[in-house]
Amino acid sequence: MYIDYLYLNNFTVFKTLNIEFSKGVNIFIGENGTGKTHLLKLLYAACKAAEPQISFPQKLVNCMLPDNYQISRLVNRDAKDAKIVISAEEQGLEEKVSTQLHFSKHNKKWNATVDDEEEWEQKLNKSNAIFIPAKEILSNCYNLGAAVAMRNVKFDDTYIDVINAAKIVINRLPENEVFFEANGGKLLDMIRLENIIGGRVIYDEQTDSFYIENKGKQMEFNLLAEGIRKLALVLKLIQNGAIDKHTVLFWDEPDANMNPSYISMIAHLLLCLQKEGVQIFLSTHNYMLAKYFEVLKDDSDTVLYHSLYKTEQGIGYECGEAFDDLKNNAIINSFDKLLDEIYDMGVSKHE
Repeated sequence: MYIDYLYLNNFTVFKTLNIEFSKGVNIFIGENGTGKTHLLKLLYAACKAAEPQISFPQKLVNCMLPDNYQISRLVNRDAKDAKIVISAEEQGLEEKVSTQLHFSKHNKKWNATVDDEEEWEQKLNKSNAIFIPAKEILSNCYNLGAAVAMRNVKFDDTYIDVINAAKIVINRLPENEVFFEANGGKLLDMIRLENIIGGRVIYDEQTDSFYIENKGKQMEFNLLAEGIRKLALVLKLIQNGAIDKHTVLFWDEPDANMNPSYISMIAHLLLCLQKEGVQIFLSTHNYMLAKYFEVLKDDSDTVLYHSLYKTEQGIGYECGEAFDDLKNNAIINSFDKLLDEIYDMGVSKHE
């Protein structure tokens, strides 16, 4: 499945937005409050809605968690109703399919109107979606699903879904063996992160917990640094078949709590995945991660930067294939400002 187009009208912080996506890596940048995570969760909910048992508006509400699960809370504050249009295509097919979501401030719970829902399900039934939240969650998985179901704690569906995806072994191993060996074996090399992680990630059903296993010995998952736990999660999802060539992967701030020395590894890994058909959406505030994609990509890679920025009229948008060519680049602007402040403080300190 590839998502190729999104239109928004009066959804959360957005008044009007039109975006065309790359089939490879899509990188959202922008300062806080510009809606990067909102877009990732919206697109993820649409992907999951290709499964017949999942409703698009209900999944959106469960991912966004507005007060009282009211989808009406997702209408832009200055508007009365909202409209969402998403277009996609299945891999290997040229025919595109779209779905639309309509809701207003009068809607109760998640009872929005969905257009072309049946066609969306029928034509995208091979699709798969994974959302990796900014905060690592596997170390806190014990009984989390049950606690959420009993309303003892409140976590959105992205956390519950990724825990469940890491727990199971999907029956795609023969296909995934080919998937691992593809791209000249580079992907197989990239997912061998055991040297960094200290072993392989395993799930113990009896304790409902994840561990790192090395030479028959187990160590609690939560004893790892959070950045390494995030790498371990990606490794686990690839190895158990949750991420394969039919997957759309969403990763919110992969650089959060990550040692800078691992930034290039993340970029390498994601570029390898997109070569094998995985469409990727990520958000970042990190200059090095955003720049690494531009430096590492070759002619066969497709990378597109999506910049979101605040204006007096609302959230503005521009895109480009080159990171430095974006006129409204919050990462570069913030980076330059910080360097200027550090320089000025250093000069004044020694005067």
